[in-house]
Amino acid sequence: MKKIFTTLTILLISAKVFSQGCVAIRSTGGVCSMTEHPDSSLTSDGGSWVFNANTRYFKSDKHFKGDVYQKERIELGTEVINHQFATDLSLIRIFNSRWSMMLDVPIISNARSSLYEHGRKERHSMHSFGLGDIRVAAYRWLFNPATSPKANVQVGLGIKFATGDYDYKDYWQNVGPGGGPELRTVDQSIQLGDGGTGLTLELNSFVNIKHNLGLYANAFYLSNPRQNNGVRTYRELVSPSLANEAISSVPDQFMARVGANYAVDKFVISAGGRVEGIPIHDVIGGSGDFRRPGYVISVEPSLTYQLSRINIYASVPAAVYRKRTQSVTDRARSTNTTFVNGDAAFADYSVNLGISFRL
Repeated sequence: MKKIFTTLTILLISAKVFSQGCVAIRSTGGVCSMTEHPDSSLTSDGGSWVFNANTRYFKSDKHFKGDVYQKERIELGTEVINHQFATDLSLIRIFNSRWSMMLDVPIISNARSSLYEHGRKERHSMHSFGLGDIRVAAYRWLFNPATSPKANVQVGLGIKFATGDYDYKDYWQNVGPGGGPELRTVDQSIQLGDGGTGLTLELNSFVNIKHNLGLYANAFYLSNPRQNNGVRTYRELVSPSLANEAISSVPDQFMARVGANYAVDKFVISAGGRVEGIPIHDVIGGSGDFRRPGYVISVEPSLTYQLSRINIYASVPAAVYRKRTQSVTDRARSTNTTFVNGDAAFADYSVNLGISFRL
């Protein structure tokens, strides 16, 4: 069963690296230390350290309004294409069988190709690279693992700091004086940070069915009380009707997962489902200004290879349902005769690759 617990750790390490295109914005630096099994040397009273490096990549170019796929965007060549990489370098300190703490440092590299941001004349790209929003979190098992080895629930509380650049700039082409380039803020979807200090809440649970079979369920929520970060979007120049989206919102984010693990020799096969995205309304604070709310439901197969101190893993969440919901500003612009729903580009799948080892 130790293999199942180790795999739960790895699945959670890769679980909270959000971003599925224009909707979910960036990595939130999420890790949970589910290595705390009483039979593991990681849970001795002397404590231990675990280091993890996880990279997630996806390409988003499929536009949706609501849950309707806008296939004509690709046919006409007007789609927005985002290539996004996020590498989370995480250090977990396990104090004992119940308590642990995590520090996560994301490094992000993004590229965005579009027509409409460049005068609608030619397709050009903009880029962003650098440090993302760092997160620190503490975790505790609700039940004593020594007396509850077959099922348990872990609670995590954390703080996300506004360390990522949320006013990153690159050149927009064909929009400056004389039709030349002009240095402007890049789109919200490829900003390195959101500009808000946020609070994170996590619930992680497992149930052991057999010695090599287990179930898991996880939930994660990032609350950003700040309504907007004051960064101009330039959307009002793209279209005068978008004047109420001139400033970037600082939205909440969420994720939930459920699935099963099956161990065979040194391999652990996992399969499950996940939903992730951005809500229309924040739990705390205002929800106006510019955001692209929506969510993605995915199936998530994973494979882990375990050595004595090192674990190598891969997972490929594949979207089965995508929806760009109405934002607060979409609703404000809607009338009895006109329904306004902005669009967003989503990925078909993402690829997670990582390695985790004890120090």
